[in-house]
Amino acid sequence: MAKVIMVQGTASNAGKSVLVAALCRIFKQDGYKVAPFKSQNMALNSFITKDGLEMGRAQAMQAQACDIEPDVRMNPILLKPTSDCGSQVILNGKATGNQTAKEYFSNKSTLKPFIKQTFDSLASDFDIIVIEGAGSPAEINLKQDDIVNMGMAKLANAPVLLVGDIDRGGVFASLYGTVKLLDKDEQDRICGLVINKFRGDPEILSSGLEMLENLTEKSVLGVVPYMQIDIDDEDSLSSRLDNKNRVDLINIAVIKLPHISNFTDFDPLSRINGVGLNYVQRPDQFVNADLIIIPGTKSTIDDLRWIRENGLEAQILKSHAKGTPIFGICGGYQMMGQHISDPENTECGGEIAGIGLLPTKTVFLKNKTTLQVTGEILDIDGIFSSLTGKNTVGYEIHMGETTLLNHARPFQRLKRDKNEILDGAFYNNAYGTYLHGIFDNSEITGSILNALAKKKNISIENDYINLEQYKQIQYDKLADLVRNSLDIDKIYSVMEDFSCRKQKD
Repeated sequence: MAKVIMVQGTASNAGKSVLVAALCRIFKQDGYKVAPFKSQNMALNSFITKDGLEMGRAQAMQAQACDIEPDVRMNPILLKPTSDCGSQVILNGKATGNQTAKEYFSNKSTLKPFIKQTFDSLASDFDIIVIEGAGSPAEINLKQDDIVNMGMAKLANAPVLLVGDIDRGGVFASLYGTVKLLDKDEQDRICGLVINKFRGDPEILSSGLEMLENLTEKSVLGVVPYMQIDIDDEDSLSSRLDNKNRVDLINIAVIKLPHISNFTDFDPLSRINGVGLNYVQRPDQFVNADLIIIPGTKSTIDDLRWIRENGLEAQILKSHAKGTPIFGICGGYQMMGQHISDPENTECGGEIAGIGLLPTKTVFLKNKTTLQVTGEILDIDGIFSSLTGKNTVGYEIHMGETTLLNHARPFQRLKRDKNEILDGAFYNNAYGTYLHGIFDNSEITGSILNALAKKKNISIENDYINLEQYKQIQYDKLADLVRNSLDIDKIYSVMEDFSCRKQKD
């Protein structure tokens, strides 16, 4: 069985996912066969594996840091919030239905054998497993039947690195408080503390670190500087979603929906010089947008109501009437149609009129489509006519089926295994598709940006990068920074020590 190390945090967004990715890359560089694992993830940003199974995007990113194919065993439970008190539950990559928080927690203890079996299966194939916790292990109201923090550490007999975010302030109190709220046997699993996201001279921290070590009786294994590393993020707290009011040669407004999903679709656009990408929540934040994108969402009907109630729908229609193209992905594509209905309560039930930019209607069904696909854009017109004939690669992840009406024409032809289907629609400079990842293709983004630039009588540099090479460079930068910040030898030592203990037991 693999040796194990676990990363837990004092709070959400403490940097656990990125630190796990860094350790994965370091161990991979050192010649080990390594994989990530997170027993239970809650996120709307997900990934579809080659065999059509759904998992948390963070674990897919961490698998890429290991230079291996994402495997659904790395994230056996994924919760996708559909409301403030309920989520769609995905087990082993397949949706099993929606549950309220109360329903899920009442059955959570029964999932431990399933988690243990999945973890053991993964661990039998690798030398090292790097486990990620969730939130904080010190949520004392949730500790009973825990399956993702100290409960998972016990299942895997894992030593724990406890990470605190100094950028938010209060890192000494959060680390001390977390340690002291844990039971004695849980405290004994903590092999070291990590200060994350530090800006400035680490010498300033030296006296505080010494006092923290004395108070917690735990060693500080390192101080990790604030990182400007560009890797996929799945957290809705991501700073990527902050509206920076950035104005550039080409300006793109992405609607920041309350239940926005797979916002990493738009990361390739943000990496291009001359493009200002902003996530907007109010009509006054559009900043003369040259393109408006309506992204995916886990709650299409609720988020469409939100767009309507806060004036964004009126602004979208006003901008479109003045010639601004609108592009919808998945749930955004559904919203752009004439009508949406949910007869089987797949989301929240009911029906609603769409924004009306596309002659389409959508009906939600119980079955979920989760596939990696390839395709070819059909003969389209309007501002993005140069997309005609270009190849596409991405994935589908949706529960709705959309029908074209009247004058709508399909956007592309997709290959699902051996079958071909028509996907999306376009009409009067409004474009929609179910395909996530479409902007990862530099030919697609190049054509779109060149068309927008031509409309403004300007030019934009074609400095598009190879996405795979770019990611590998980012993982190596991350690994170098963390290797130089943490006591990696100590981490190897505690993994070996816990592994020996397990063999004796």
